This record gives sequence, C-alpha cells and structure tokens, in this order.
Amino acid sequence: MLALLEHSAPALLLRQSAIAYPLANAAHILSIALLIGAIATLDLRLLGFFRAAPLAVLAPPLVRIAGLGLAFALATGAFLFIVRPGAYLANPAFLAKLALVALGIGNAALQHRRAGWHAALDGARPTVSVKLGAAASLAIWVAALLAGRWIGFVE
Repeated sequence: MLALLEHSAPALLLRQSAIAYPLANAAHILSIALLIGAIATLDLRLLGFFRAAPLAVLAPPLVRIAGLGLAFALATGAFLFIVRPGAYLANPAFLAKLALVALGIGNAALQHRRAGWHAALDGARPTVSVKLGAAASLAIWVAALLAGRWIGFVE
C-alpha cells in the first residue's frame, strides 16, 4: 500500500516538479497558521485575555477558521506524506504529531460538547472545565506544531 502511494501520480509530481512540493509545503504552513492562530486566540479568550471582545462574537468565526485550517492542513499534509510514506511512518516525531493532532481534535470536540462552553457563548464566565480544556488545547496544538518541526530532524 505504501509503495502504491509513493509511486502514485501526485507523489511523482511532487518529487519531480521544481515548484509542486514547495507550494504544497507552503500551503501546509499557511493552513497550520490559520489553525493555530484561530485556536490560540480562542483559547486565550477563554482563559481571560481579550475580555473586551465578547466570546459570542469571537468564537463562531474563529471556530470556522480553525476548522478550515485543519481541513487544509490535513489535505496538504496528506500530499506531503505520499512523497515518502514509509519514512514518515518510521519517524517518531511524525507519529507524535499525528497523535497530538488526534488529541487536539478530540479535545476540541469535547470542549464544544460542554455545557460550560455553551453558557460561555451566551455570556457566562467560562467554567473551570472550559478553562482547563482551553489550556490543554494550547499545550496540545503547540506540541503538535513542535513535533511537526522535528520531523525533519529525527530519523
């Protein structure tokens, strides 16, 4: 299966083109910037920063931007992965990044199911569990970002 991915037309294009891989990589970085930027802003607001900005106004667009960033990061990451799937699957930093991204998605899903999240959107102060979820989110996504940067330095 990995050999099929590595020898697929998109993988060959990414390896043989002078611009395809750098463009895919740049798109991946831009996607990550959208994701982390939106998440960090929202999490910091939940933790008490930017109190002048109502959460009900900030949260909806930030959640959508984070979702868009995540979708594009997953898509562009898949393109980058197919260039060397075996090498990536053997890389502990890549595996850590995947685990952290899954954890971050799970944490976000849990956060958005909390009654405290919905109450905060309606103007209540964020509960302790919402604040803990926000702090965990910041830590998880920063760790995923760091793990992603280490991929090129770990074998």
